[in-house]
Amino acid sequence: MHTLLLRLKGPLQSWGTTSRFDERDTQLEPSKSGVIGLLCAALGRDRAEAVDDLAALRMGVRVDREGEVSRDYQTATGVLRAADGKPELDRTVVSPRFYLADACFLVGLEGSDLQLLERVHDSLRRPVWPLALGRKSFAPGPPIWLPDGLVDFGLVEALRRYDSPHHRRPSKQLRILLESSGEGAVRVDQPLAPFSERRFGPRSVITTYFEGQEHAAHPTAA
Repeated sequence: MHTLLLRLKGPLQSWGTTSRFDERDTQLEPSKSGVIGLLCAALGRDRAEAVDDLAALRMGVRVDREGEVSRDYQTATGVLRAADGKPELDRTVVSPRFYLADACFLVGLEGSDLQLLERVHDSLRRPVWPLALGRKSFAPGPPIWLPDGLVDFGLVEALRRYDSPHHRRPSKQLRILLESSGEGAVRVDQPLAPFSERRFGPRSVITTYFEGQEHAAHPTAA
């Protein structure tokens, strides 16, 4: 197995999975649908194209810095009426938006198709379309692409061991979320079809904790 590592760090991030109507939520960690969407932007895949190969990758997240959940107050006017589809120009709707401030994540994507991971790794360095951290307006701070981010370790070992001059591992207890085959919390963020169809299914995620060290052996690049 090989693992591709991505650094998701920026002033603002938002990874919603249960947003409905006027309210837009965020999870405390990147969602799989959001990460796969980011990869599609890097590769230049249209929303109508299949994402089966990317969705089959097993995802894990190392929380290097917990974000602070913040709420943004937004309003919208000219909202469409459900009955006839005409806008109500005199109606204003409050639409709260939640996001993470100052979070930092190391995301791992594990798979056996090395060519696919190499192609994605190269595209993150030179993305076709701009990359964002959950919303188009939330640009990453440092690059998502890590020069040594493609390693020949499995997901768990890669997330635990990665400590590089390009991205230092904090010397504290780290929370790690791993995609599981059946046990754990359920997240409805598994892409089931092209993004244009907006079809997502459940996946299981387990949470573990790892005592970070200031220095560690660096994973071997694939």
